[in-house]
Amino acid sequence: MTAPVLLVIAHGSRDPRHAATVHALTARVRSLRPGLRAETGFLDFNAPSVPRVLERLAAQGAQDVVALPLLLTRAFHAKSDIPTVLHEARSRLPRLRVRQAEVLGPSPLLNSALERRLHEAGVRPGDRGSTGLVLASAGSTDPEAIAVIAEIARELRRTGWCSVRPAFASASLPRTEDAVRALRDEGVRRVAVAPYVIAPGRLPDRIAGGAAGADVRADVLGASPELARLLLTRYDEARVPGARAASLTA
Repeated sequence: MTAPVLLVIAHGSRDPRHAATVHALTARVRSLRPGLRAETGFLDFNAPSVPRVLERLAAQGAQDVVALPLLLTRAFHAKSDIPTVLHEARSRLPRLRVRQAEVLGPSPLLNSALERRLHEAGVRPGDRGSTGLVLASAGSTDPEAIAVIAEIARELRRTGWCSVRPAFASASLPRTEDAVRALRDEGVRRVAVAPYVIAPGRLPDRIAGGAAGADVRADVLGASPELARLLLTRYDEARVPGARAASLTA
């Protein structure tokens, strides 16, 4: 049997760095699993759009697609935008089976990618005890998404950082600069900011601006090997019924 096509669904951005990063991540996925057909589609701003990719796949004879949201939390896009787009595509392309995979987070692989970027920015494992960390995400009005970021911050705190504070670039508070300031007020002498976002764009730039008072600013997660492996994990979970439940209970 032919493996389902992997369709990576990204939000899109006017910033050309965003699409370039998404395409690089999809290319890395292909390199990890030769023979897997992996495509990229965007909800807005960039081409190709998700509907156009699905139409092309159907015209080429594809029968099975796993649509994977390139999202770190289950917020509006995962709960509303993407299901709506996929439902409309199924109605127009009844011979094409389209399954929506789970969002990427939370996952230990995301934490590993975050640690990779911090290490690249100059933070060593022995620095954690004297370094405060700002976990800076894009932000959301969805309580579930906010709760996930708060829980990740607590998990990171247990790995040895002297303090960890979540921050948000939009929709929620505190902002990155406020979290940096709060750590300074606690007496933390060294502060690192880690963007918990995948690709560059307007909100990551806002995080970078808010990190001006920090000592270290890591890069976005980008096309890291950990993220590429996570995409394949979510793909496999979606195409094999019960795989995610089994992995969570193993």
